[in-house]
Amino acid sequence: MSQLSRPIPALYAVYVLRSTKRHASIYIGSTPHPPRRLNQHNGIARGGAVRTAKDTLRPWEVIILITGFPSSIAALKFEWALTNPHLTTHISTEERITTRAPRKKGQRKSRKPIHSLRSVVSNLHLLVGSKKAWDNWLKYKETTPREGIKITEDYSPDEGSNGTKSVESWGIHALPLDYAPIKPYVEKAHNVVKFEREGNCIHCHEALESGKGLQPMCPHDGCEAMGHLDCWSKHALKDEPKETLLPLSCTCPSCGGKINWSDMMKELTLRVRGPKEVAKLLKKKRRTKKQIAAEAEAEAEEDI
Repeated sequence: MSQLSRPIPALYAVYVLRSTKRHASIYIGSTPHPPRRLNQHNGIARGGAVRTAKDTLRPWEVIILITGFPSSIAALKFEWALTNPHLTTHISTEERITTRAPRKKGQRKSRKPIHSLRSVVSNLHLLVGSKKAWDNWLKYKETTPREGIKITEDYSPDEGSNGTKSVESWGIHALPLDYAPIKPYVEKAHNVVKFEREGNCIHCHEALESGKGLQPMCPHDGCEAMGHLDCWSKHALKDEPKETLLPLSCTCPSCGGKINWSDMMKELTLRVRGPKEVAKLLKKKRRTKKQIAAEAEAEAEEDI
């Protein structure tokens, strides 16, 4: 199946690993499942990479995670750019800070630059923005920063008095790995289309053909506003510079709520391209005999 016929993935991330035994050792990769991939790099599960297989470097830890990619190809392109900051065209020549290492005597080619945590974070700032560099840049930069970039920090929980760490999920272990977080949104849109309640386009007011074309829906609870994709796009881009191709956000004309464009496109592509994923997400779990007995007992007590 080609990338164009797949829904936007629930998660696809670019990660930066650091060896806990040798902090100078850095590895960059991408994955749809960070916890599983970390286990592979650490030899707990099969897989991983040759560069991370040395016992002298294990265990590895995830120190940076970049998410929000619309496809595995987009994530791989970003991974390549972060791995090859001296070559990528996404960093301008004027801003480039990483260059090839000078050739040694007798070498035909110059060596690739050696990664360090400082160099990775610096180049990451040139591509999207690192936390401290981003905060400092905001203080002195006169232009408005690009909307939609969110940078958070999530460190390992402190050890308790008995020397054990909190059992609460943190870091990559707290990431949503499936579409469960948008289940109510998916279910709402699914029911509207199933019962042909699309109505008229919220923007141009023309009747929407049920089950035909690309018709995004507002993600906010209680709002079933739908419209043509190009109408939503024109609405979102009306106040943006002419060179802007893709919207980052918009406001729903019906409920007035702010909409992240990527969230709306994730639901739309899942609805149009991923019927099996939708069916799996909305499938009701079978009740066990124990649950049925408990419910019957509760009903009997209410009748008394």
